[in-house]
Amino acid sequence: MRTSRIFHSQSLSVNSSVNLEPEAANHVGRVLRMQSGQQVVLFNGDGHDYLAEITDVTKKNVVVNLLSQQEVSNESPLNVHLAQGISRGDKMDFTIQKSVELGITEITPIFTERCGVKLSGERLDKKHSQWQKIAIAACEQSGRATVPIIHKPIQITEFLAQKSDQLKLNLHPRASTTVKGLVVPDAGVRFIIGPEGGLNDAEIEQALNAGYQEILLGPRILRTETAALTLLSALQLQFGDLA
Repeated sequence: MRTSRIFHSQSLSVNSSVNLEPEAANHVGRVLRMQSGQQVVLFNGDGHDYLAEITDVTKKNVVVNLLSQQEVSNESPLNVHLAQGISRGDKMDFTIQKSVELGITEITPIFTERCGVKLSGERLDKKHSQWQKIAIAACEQSGRATVPIIHKPIQITEFLAQKSDQLKLNLHPRASTTVKGLVVPDAGVRFIIGPEGGLNDAEIEQALNAGYQEILLGPRILRTETAALTLLSALQLQFGDLA
């Protein structure tokens, strides 16, 4: 049986006791119904897994003792930053979850003209927190011990203005370059995916002026969530760690 992996946001050290955070304690104690003597794995994003034994379980609290520390070596050698046009419904959640499973390093949600989602103030903060939790849960499931950064949403113009040594890519159906024709620098890759309806002509022109190379994935038009995951998979296959 697979040992449950639990994220813990605080520092961890072997031979110390830790009170699991409320959400994790509820999952371990009430959902999984685990008992003292059973083992879980904790991680906090420092690149290690920490084997722990449950020593006490109450209705609101779970205490574990950290037994050992193991380095996790499953991060992709390819640094990838996705700028994803914020999409409606659960499409954005899906894109973040699967991108983390596929080894993404950073995600910046971006507002574009055709973005149909309006977020600001408290709603924006809550949505950003939700996306980070989705990334953490994807790490728990996929075995990653380094949590990708989910940046706060910004306008596409702000993202395009960021200085970077990464290879800059933007999907375009009339492009002639494919993933196989790319040369990726050590700094990695950053790419833009528009929301439903894609980027408008002005945004495509702005991306070109900012040094974003247009790239073709294939002869078919892909949905926003499909495009992000397909390009990420192709990059990982060509330059990363997908077999």
